[in-house]
Amino acid sequence: MRRSLAPSQLAKRKAGDDEEEEEDRHPPATRKRQKPVSETGSGECYRSPFRKPLAQLTNRPHCLDSSQHEAFIRSILSKPFKVPIPNYKGPLGLRALGIKRGGLRSPLHDPFEEGALVLYEPPLLSAHDQLKIDKDKAPVHVVVDPVLSRVLRPHQREGVKFLWDCVTSRRIPGSHGCIMADEMGLGKTLQCITLMWTLLRQSPDCKPEIEKAMVVSPSSLVRNWYNEVEKWLGGRIQPLAIDGGSKEEIDRKLVGFMNQRGLRVPSPILIISYETFRLHAEALQKGSVGLVICDEGHRLKNSENQTYQALNSLNTPRRVLISGTPIQNDLLEYFSLVHFVNSGILGTAQEFKRHFEIPILKGRDADASEAERHKGEERLKELISIVNRCLIRRTSDILSKYLPVKIEQVVCCRLTPLQAELYKNFLKQAKPVEELKEGKISVSSLSSITSLKKLCNHPALIHDKCVEEEEGFMGALDLFPAGYSTKSVEPQLSGKMLVLDYILAVTKSTSNDKVVLVSNYTQTLDLFEKLCRNRRYLYVRLDGTMSIKKRAKIVERFNSPSSPEFIFMLSSKAGGCGLNLIGANRLVMFDPDWNPANDEQAMARVWRDGQKKTCYIYRLLSTGTIEEKIFQRQTHKKALSSCVVDEEQDVERHFSLGELKELFTLNETTTSDTHDKIKCRRCVNGHQVRPPPEGSDCTSDLSQWNHCADKRGLQDSVLKAAWDAAVTFAFHHHSHEEQRGIP
Repeated sequence: MRRSLAPSQLAKRKAGDDEEEEEDRHPPATRKRQKPVSETGSGECYRSPFRKPLAQLTNRPHCLDSSQHEAFIRSILSKPFKVPIPNYKGPLGLRALGIKRGGLRSPLHDPFEEGALVLYEPPLLSAHDQLKIDKDKAPVHVVVDPVLSRVLRPHQREGVKFLWDCVTSRRIPGSHGCIMADEMGLGKTLQCITLMWTLLRQSPDCKPEIEKAMVVSPSSLVRNWYNEVEKWLGGRIQPLAIDGGSKEEIDRKLVGFMNQRGLRVPSPILIISYETFRLHAEALQKGSVGLVICDEGHRLKNSENQTYQALNSLNTPRRVLISGTPIQNDLLEYFSLVHFVNSGILGTAQEFKRHFEIPILKGRDADASEAERHKGEERLKELISIVNRCLIRRTSDILSKYLPVKIEQVVCCRLTPLQAELYKNFLKQAKPVEELKEGKISVSSLSSITSLKKLCNHPALIHDKCVEEEEGFMGALDLFPAGYSTKSVEPQLSGKMLVLDYILAVTKSTSNDKVVLVSNYTQTLDLFEKLCRNRRYLYVRLDGTMSIKKRAKIVERFNSPSSPEFIFMLSSKAGGCGLNLIGANRLVMFDPDWNPANDEQAMARVWRDGQKKTCYIYRLLSTGTIEEKIFQRQTHKKALSSCVVDEEQDVERHFSLGELKELFTLNETTTSDTHDKIKCRRCVNGHQVRPPPEGSDCTSDLSQWNHCADKRGLQDSVLKAAWDAAVTFAFHHHSHEEQRGIP
């Protein structure tokens, strides 16, 4: 018979064998139970070895000695509960069975782990001080969650440390704000999410620094912020994003957010648009918020607008303002931004004007005395030294280590005969130069600028004015081809549209690249739509008429590799900031803006984290026209590091009377008015020499462009194919030029 080898059965069998041996030595007198007679008929009785004799019961209680009992109980209580995990040294929860934990407090994350980002390190104590210190009040390390610190790049780690030092008043005692002014694409959002998560979970006092945080952003970026929090924190936190709904519903959500209290707030992060915040500010001003982050913070450059005043009235000491385009040469706007994050650091507006603005402006005046110039320089240095304590800025050059190559090309396109005739006809009739009096620019001159910019895009954009024979367009309708209609787009009537048509056709037929088309005018986007329908290109369009929810959906769909859309049309006014369009790697900036920051924002949509392909940026300009003058002004402003947020109404502040008159001229004989103006010494007979002639130097205004190029000097096969259409000249900048060893 097969016998079980289980340990319990083996033990029983061993015990049975021992009993049998004992019985052999002392056979029992009687057997209580005998095994039935075997089949052999021997009649031998058998008792089971597993049965033990019963002990005799007595009525006498079995008493232990009292000292033995006490010793036994003490031995039980002296052994605390241990977690049944090998080498486990962690705490037993926040409070183990109501018993206060002994020993020093410990940080939330290990500060000595490899790659740990330590934001705060307690001061070192001597052995004597460690004996005297109150263990319940000893500060601990503040360490960024390894989930985030593992993905932060070196410049982002530096940025998080700067932000934390500022909002905890360690950089400027008594001030809790700062300006994050990194250029586009450097991960400002990730750095701010890291800051929020750290403040919500830990502090040197071994408890959360804040209970709640608020992010205020443009409406188009609300969903993007929500997605970024979900992406980097992976469900560890549940943000509340408000991007639509009835007034009652929004108020209810905001009141619920403000009423949250305690160590574990269910939704500690509120994401809301500037517009919604302004309309519902009253509900948010009834309580306090630990931290407020204002994305695209250059919106707060005017301290008189309602949004600025509503945000400034929040009960929030810690304030972070994000802007990839900081203002540097308009002192009042600069004061507004700094005053918002750190009130009083520059004094009151009157004190700032008296101490900084007036001396600096006097020192910059051409007629300033030596003493005034010296005083102005001193005050400017003083201002910069104060502001730099709460402002951090890194340029996009850092990205070249992590992102693929970006080739930015300024493409000069000649006007078509129709455009040239309309342009000259307008200058003769409107006479905008005669409207300029004493260096001032009139309303009609501003209108003239807009008309000329639209004409450079396509004659169709000013066709209605020709029909109505507005000033400057009388008789212009006769210049259009017979039977012309605006219902269909005719690329051959515009130099830039002709080049764009070639770029799209060559890209579509030779690669699987996607293209982003950007313009300042929705009328131009209408022309793009007509062109796409004619060529049967699949496209999506984002402008000011699209709802916030729909914007997020189409961006996500376009970025998907399986998406069939070839073109993404973008209004720079509606969606130029913050959008991530890495699904495309070619971007066409169809018309320039007065403010270089706006163009930079729009062009940074494709060259961002996550981009895997070489990026091509095409900035189209009409040769010899007002567009080249705008570009020259942009380049000059960037060379002076003066990214002021301009509107067309502010043109008179930056142009002399002579420069204003030059806006209203047309140079038909040049291949590039910009190249002529700078007197480029890198070129000989119109071709760039590499290396440049000894002793030659390019003007500083063009130092950002690596090369001037005609068709032979182009590296981009798409633009080379489109050159013969209407291109006259090009400047191009290679993001990795130094790494490639190109002089």
